[in-house]
Order: sequence, then C-alpha cells, then structure tokens
Amino acid sequence: MKVNITSLTIIISMLWALSFTVIASDLETAQSLESVENTQKAITLDVFKTPTCGCCQKWVDHIEQAGFSSNVHNLNNLDKLKRDKGVNSKHQSCHTAISAEGYVFEGHIPATIIKQFLANPPKDSIGLAVPGMPMGSPGMEMGSRRQNYDVLLLKSDGSSMVYQKVINES
Repeated sequence: MKVNITSLTIIISMLWALSFTVIASDLETAQSLESVENTQKAITLDVFKTPTCGCCQKWVDHIEQAGFSSNVHNLNNLDKLKRDKGVNSKHQSCHTAISAEGYVFEGHIPATIIKQFLANPPKDSIGLAVPGMPMGSPGMEMGSRRQNYDVLLLKSDGSSMVYQKVINES
C-alpha cells in the first residue's frame, strides 16, 4: 500500500492539534477548579478582643457571615498587642484582627473593605483601621442611628490616610 506523504503529514498534524486542544482544555478546567477552590476557602482572621465586649462579638459575627473564618482570642489587655502590631493610639478601637499575612484590621471595618484590601494590599501598608466605635459600623448597629466614618490605611512608617469613606445614609 502506497501512502501519500502529504496526507500522512496532514493526519499527523491534525492528531497533534487535537491532542494539544485536549491538553489545553484539561489545563483550563484544572485552573478553573483551582480558582473556585481558592475562592471557597475562607480567609481566616485572628481576632483579639476583651472577653466582655459585645460589639466585638457582633463584628466577628459580621465577618463570619461575609465568609471569613475567625479564631477569637479573649485578652484582658490589648495595649501591648496593638503597639507591637504598629497600631498607634489615635487609630485604636476595641478589637484587633490579624490576617495570615500579618495585616492588621483595627476596629469595626466592613468585611467587604477587608476583602478589597487583601485582594490588593497597598505597598508599605500594615493594614486598616476604623478608630473609635462609629454608630452604624458593623457591630455598632443602633437602629437607624448612623454616622459617616473613614476607614484608614495604616502605613509601615506610622502614618495613615483615608482608604475609603463609608457614607451611612438614613
């Protein structure tokens, strides 16, 4: 049987292209599955609070409802932890959360803003803070009483700047 070399070359090329398509398709499927798995894995925050603080627990409930996982640590005094993590007294609130990467989240920060930060942390930042306890922030709900507040970006040099404004319209 005589085989035409041109036909054989075409057949081999077609088989090679088909196998490449199957491999590429399998790779895309694997990457898609990995992306879904990573999205479904909860971001874990270590939350440090005092044992009796009710608003801190409400904030923990808020982040967990938003898909975070939390490890809660009740401490009687948080001053040293906050100082060691670079949270100046003017930026402090009632609780401090720390991500696996070491970023600090001080106070009643909305979970969506923490997710936004973790997706793309700004250079030279150590985390975010909502100083004090603004009415209407997560964990500080007071019916229809709300106030606007700033989420601050904490920088490694000790300075801060507004990361995002939260406008609570009634």
